[in-house]
Amino acid sequence: SLARNTATEVSYATLAKDVRSVSPSFSPETAANVVSLLERLFVVEKVPAFAPKLRSKARLRTSPKYHLADPALAAAALDATEQNLYKDPQTTGFLFESAVVHDLLVCMESIGGKVRHYRNSNGQEIDAILTFPDGSWAGVEVKLGASQIQEGAQSLLDAASVIDAGEPRFLAVITGTGPSATLKNGVFTFPLAALRP
Repeated sequence: SLARNTATEVSYATLAKDVRSVSPSFSPETAANVVSLLERLFVVEKVPAFAPKLRSKARLRTSPKYHLADPALAAAALDATEQNLYKDPQTTGFLFESAVVHDLLVCMESIGGKVRHYRNSNGQEIDAILTFPDGSWAGVEVKLGASQIQEGAQSLLDAASVIDAGEPRFLAVITGTGPSATLKNGVFTFPLAALRP
């Protein structure tokens, strides 16, 4: 269930419901205990929500997102093959987002920063909010390919405009394939392979 729901806000109730097909008495409380245990074993990484003040009246979503420590674990648990991932770009996108978040967690930990995610009730979201030790922040949108860069950049700009936490250090779209460039609107874009601590 965690593999199927990687990189999404999933409740313990949903995880329990998924597991009930093989364990009918599995409860949300049991799901919470299992997830907590998997976190302590470093199998699951919880990415909390970013909770700044808002200038808009949109309510913040505060549920965490869960990622398996390595997105390959999620792919293996789903029996994902190259062929079925090619046919299911949505799942491929979630797995790629998980890979990006994994690498961002490593980079941010090395400098004492944190990784969060952001979503509000108006549907505006940012895949990864990077918070730095000095209190500043940056936003990262994850897209599979270069054809989605402009869409990702606009989504970032729209969401960042309602976050009342000061100006971001930067906004970036990380892709699976694509150029390294600064867009006309000031958003950076680069492929995951170019990410460095």
